[in-house]
Amino acid sequence: MRYWLLSLLVLSFNGISQEYPSKPIRLIVPVAAGGNQEITARAVAEEMSKGLGQQILVESRPSSSALVGTQLVAHAAPDGYTLLSVSTTFARAPALVAAAGYDPVRDFAGVSLISRIPLVLVVNPSVPAKSVAELIALAKARPGELSYGTSGIGSTGHVAQEVFNRAAGIRMLHVPYKGNAQSLVDLLGGQVQMMFDQLSTSLPHIRSGKLRALGVSSRARSPLLPEVPTIDESGVPGFEDVTWNAILAPAGTPKPIIERLHREALRAVAVPELHARFLERAIELTGSASPEELSAYVKSEVAAFAKVAKEAGLKTE
Repeated sequence: MRYWLLSLLVLSFNGISQEYPSKPIRLIVPVAAGGNQEITARAVAEEMSKGLGQQILVESRPSSSALVGTQLVAHAAPDGYTLLSVSTTFARAPALVAAAGYDPVRDFAGVSLISRIPLVLVVNPSVPAKSVAELIALAKARPGELSYGTSGIGSTGHVAQEVFNRAAGIRMLHVPYKGNAQSLVDLLGGQVQMMFDQLSTSLPHIRSGKLRALGVSSRARSPLLPEVPTIDESGVPGFEDVTWNAILAPAGTPKPIIERLHREALRAVAVPELHARFLERAIELTGSASPEELSAYVKSEVAAFAKVAKEAGLKTE
């Protein structure tokens, strides 16, 4: 009897895998169009559609902290026809927003990571520090005097700086702005001394000499700035803080469907032309070894940020 039930279950899963997808799939992008997350999700979805034999329709549902679109997918039917594009914000919002309306671990199943974007620690050229080690020494000599800009409390740059400060044992003045553009303008003008920024945004200013790059936040050097060391190799061992993008499905989505989507995502991010095009924007297209690996990664990111948020007293504005 048990063998018969097991055989029936296997046949059922095989049937799901073979029939799926039988209609277009929606990919909800919970942020405004034009940013790295939306551009990456759209390009990967287009490539995945080719292998799936059905179109993946990208649907933007922008809102503060990406909550509206995320909540929509959290309550969608777990049938593989409604997926969610997520970024680092997805794992952090519940620790910052009192009523986020979703649990990033319980309400979703991982499909695959699709990209990683390193940050770069940049300083205004007036800062007398030519390396991470010199910056740390300067900050220790002038505690609380050096200032850093961010796009807001709890933003990617803010969290990276908090992690850096704690690892290095230093204290700096946080100057939050209402967006990345204004914080970068003030960094260029010398109103703040430094910031953690996405490499794609700061790269033109680094190359023109208007900003000085001290280190990148990934474990490996960026091929776009091979001469700039990682922060990990610059005296802050173990440091890593990158922006990531991934695709998730509602919890309870059948495993054969998750695995099919994962295979197509891996194929999509490995397309040479696409990979090269995004690398020019300092975006590394990459996939998870398995859906389970992504789910475990999300869980670790949620826990790590919750700890940082509690220790630093981070709260939404």
